[in-house]
Amino acid sequence: MPLHGGKRRLNHIQTEEAMKSVTVAGIDCGTNSIRLKVSRVSEDGVEDIVPRILRVIRLGQDVDKTHRFADEALERAYAAAREFAEVLKKHPVDGIRFVATSATRDAENREEFEDTIEQILGVRPEVIPGTEEADLSFLGATSVVRRDVEAPYLVVDLGGGSTELVLGGDGVSHPNTQVQAAFSMNIGSVRMTERHLKNDPPTEAQIQEAIADIDEHIDEAFKTVPAGKTRTIIGVSGTVTTMTALAMGLTEYDHSAVDGASCSLEDAYAVDNKFLTMPREERLTYKTIHPGRVDVVGGGALVWNRVLAKVSEAAYADHGQHIDSFMASEHGLLDGIVLDYGTRLLAER
Repeated sequence: MPLHGGKRRLNHIQTEEAMKSVTVAGIDCGTNSIRLKVSRVSEDGVEDIVPRILRVIRLGQDVDKTHRFADEALERAYAAAREFAEVLKKHPVDGIRFVATSATRDAENREEFEDTIEQILGVRPEVIPGTEEADLSFLGATSVVRRDVEAPYLVVDLGGGSTELVLGGDGVSHPNTQVQAAFSMNIGSVRMTERHLKNDPPTEAQIQEAIADIDEHIDEAFKTVPAGKTRTIIGVSGTVTTMTALAMGLTEYDHSAVDGASCSLEDAYAVDNKFLTMPREERLTYKTIHPGRVDVVGGGALVWNRVLAKVSEAAYADHGQHIDSFMASEHGLLDGIVLDYGTRLLAER
């Protein structure tokens, strides 16, 4: 009897171990938007409790020029943080990780921002380097990739202030979730719009100046990231998913339709060029574009256009095959934050 009872107890312990999980909140604060996600993380994967909440706050307003957060941008960020705090009151978590990226890296008054966020949410923002941002974006994007998608993958996380290129996996010498090389470029939708595309719509001279700037950054990135090895381009972030939705002809944004969608480079180039040269008032008529992206979507589209073209050229030069499409993904940095943080908390238990 004692032996039998011992087995029951052992089985009970094993069941508890198998069901071990943590509930975590991830916050991704970028140059243009801030996002919150609350998820339960276990050995079986990630289950969303509060799906992604997004607010466009334009934290990076004029940071490229002044190297400081504008007062009105800080107020928008604090308002979003207070909203997130109310959500977290209703959904207790084992831990919160607040990650800040490009604009915060560049702002001289970031300590004021960090202090106030800590007062509101009880967690201090972590200003992570571009290399860690790239790794987390790759982790988030590849965690849901179908098995039939050919590796190596190039994950492109196109933000407001920076764009990360992350190459990883080949399914042979490198697991498909393992990063091989990464580089963070100081180009993004907000930065390029404020720096170059100042007219509405931008002049041809402004567009050419922006292209020269973007191409210089991409060429520098390719010295670190062997983009020619790419078999599949995976684009994450609001710019990519918005432009994909427009290329698909969606009249309103649909997360489920865009996530995992394949889009031809030809269609991407056409829609990117169309909205780059479109007046703001006309862009406002498209419900597919979030109102907070209307001013900067053209700058983001131009960065995306040039990345696609340069990667395609490199892949053809490297292995003689054309990359004629990309995959759009709703999973990126925020998903990587939640998965990485939750996994580390589980390991500590």
